[in-house]
Formats: sequence, C-alpha cells, structure tokens
Amino acid sequence: MNYNGIIVGLLTFLVIGLFHPIVIKAEYYLGKRCWWMFAIAGIAFGILSLLIENITVSAVMGVTSFSSFWSILELYEQEKRVERGWFPKNPRKKV
Repeated sequence: MNYNGIIVGLLTFLVIGLFHPIVIKAEYYLGKRCWWMFAIAGIAFGILSLLIENITVSAVMGVTSFSSFWSILELYEQEKRVERGWFPKNPRKKV
C-alpha cells in the first residue's frame, strides 16, 4: 500500500489549520505590515520543496509554501474582520 497520499492530505489539513491562528495572532500583534514575513516563508518553503528529494516531504513543503502566500491575503481579510467586530482589536497596536 502507498500511504503518501494520506500522509500529504493529513499534513495539508494540519498546515492549513496551523496557519489560521498564526494569521489571527500576526494581525492582532503586528497588523498587515507583517505580510513580508509570510512572503519570505513562502519563498523559503518553495525552495525547500524544490530541493528535497523525498516526494512526501517535498509536497508538504509546497503546501506550506502556498499556505504562506495565501496567508498574505488572509492578513488583509483578517483586518476587515476585526473592523467588522468579528475579532478583537488590539488596543496597544499602533495603526
């Protein structure tokens, strides 16, 4: 049996689930100005994906790369959700 698909699917689920609270915390403490951190992480994981020979690990690095890129969009969306009152606003954060 080949478990690679199940492993990649499970790890994709976990990576996406991990990035959700990371984006919320990043927007709360840093605001959308931290988008470049997600861009650098996306590029780094993308390069790792290209360099790693193990297909399962390479696929997970690719998923992490594109989850990082997607998080940039989610930072801006999270800011809108905070403005709507769906999430708390950090009173100490400078705008």
